[in-house]
Amino acid sequence: MPAVMWFRRDLRLGDNPALLEACADGDVLPLFVLDPALWGPSGDVRRAYLAVSLRALDESLRELGASLSVVEGDPVERVPAAAREVGASRVHVAADFGPYGRARDERVSAALGDAGIDLVRTGSPYAVAPGRVTNGSGDPYKVFTPFSKAWADHGWRGPVDAPTHGSWLALDDTVDLPEPTLPDGLELPAAGEAEARRRWSDFLDRVADYADDRDKPGVAGTSHMSVHLKWGEIHPRTLLADLARLRSEGAATYRKELAWREFYADVLAARPETARDYLRPEFAAMPHDEPGAAYDAWREGRTGFPVVDAGMRQLRATGWMHNRVRMIVASFLVKDLHHEWQHGARHFMRWLVDGDLASNQHGWQWTAGCGTDAAPYFRVFNPTSQGRTFDPAGAYVRQWVPELAGVSDPHDPDEATRREVGYPLPVVDHATERKEALNRWESIRR
Repeated sequence: MPAVMWFRRDLRLGDNPALLEACADGDVLPLFVLDPALWGPSGDVRRAYLAVSLRALDESLRELGASLSVVEGDPVERVPAAAREVGASRVHVAADFGPYGRARDERVSAALGDAGIDLVRTGSPYAVAPGRVTNGSGDPYKVFTPFSKAWADHGWRGPVDAPTHGSWLALDDTVDLPEPTLPDGLELPAAGEAEARRRWSDFLDRVADYADDRDKPGVAGTSHMSVHLKWGEIHPRTLLADLARLRSEGAATYRKELAWREFYADVLAARPETARDYLRPEFAAMPHDEPGAAYDAWREGRTGFPVVDAGMRQLRATGWMHNRVRMIVASFLVKDLHHEWQHGARHFMRWLVDGDLASNQHGWQWTAGCGTDAAPYFRVFNPTSQGRTFDPAGAYVRQWVPELAGVSDPHDPDEATRREVGYPLPVVDHATERKEALNRWESIRR
């Protein structure tokens, strides 16, 4: 019987159980729906990357004699229409646990059911699907460490092979993939399943150093796999299977980072409102400042705090930012500028090519002290000492803040040096704003 494989966050052929299930049914229609509800808010950076990734998926399908049919519109209408056109009895997907994706799939399932067609969910973007790991009371975990232990104890299936052949279908009426215009000066990383596997193979050669190098933005210490995981160009099971053969501290630390990704997905699935609101609602009562000139300086990388500005400029130039620096710039916005975390989270989701709702929103809440495993609110990152600790030679700052490339102390240049090279004075006094942040925190503890 004909079937539809509806691709979403699984833009690959390898280790794709839903695709194998579709192939087992018979003739398969590979389908992608440009959903305005997701396409519109994504921002030019993610839209551009998605378009390139979809082209890479289409090229892979063509090697099997297939092609990707792309349609545009509400999936509730477009998916049933596509299934009816090819006479499919089942539509196969990887389960979506995001707030929008879960509700969308329920609507699509109902519309398909009215036409006598089943929506079949097989697998998910995670090694362990959200909701599978629960505590002794059957409730979701609220703290990472016990979650990560239960997650590891639960385990996951091994990767599955890509289909090597099949019988394929295509729609008559499709749309061309759009070509979004990138912001000036921004260059995207290479996209697609082949690139994901190449990058992963390269990282495995240096994963042993990951535990020591992952917090150093000035060295190539991280994997840069987040964007490939975001779009499902590779599955975390594939990474975990390779890591299982290694015994280094770096491999163990990297597996822990994958667990953080799955933990945040689990938290968001259990508390979907936290995509926009506070996980700990009491923090909403804290006094906050409205964005203004200082917020603009933060967004544009001209706060006068070198490591903060380096991170924000890296974001605008590459659509990515080193994870340690993400925490630094987030702490600066929330605790030095006293803005609510949602302002920063929205900015990140606009610019990050790897912008993942669960990881982004809950990463921001962690730094803001209102999320899971929250760092105590009174632990306020000092951006100058953070820069010196994790970028001691100043390589990262010198790369992304070229005004400071030739100065003796790129982490805290004096006023005369700043004026000479055209680098701004600090927009705030960190010591003063740290005290103010703590005072505001005290105001909601009384």
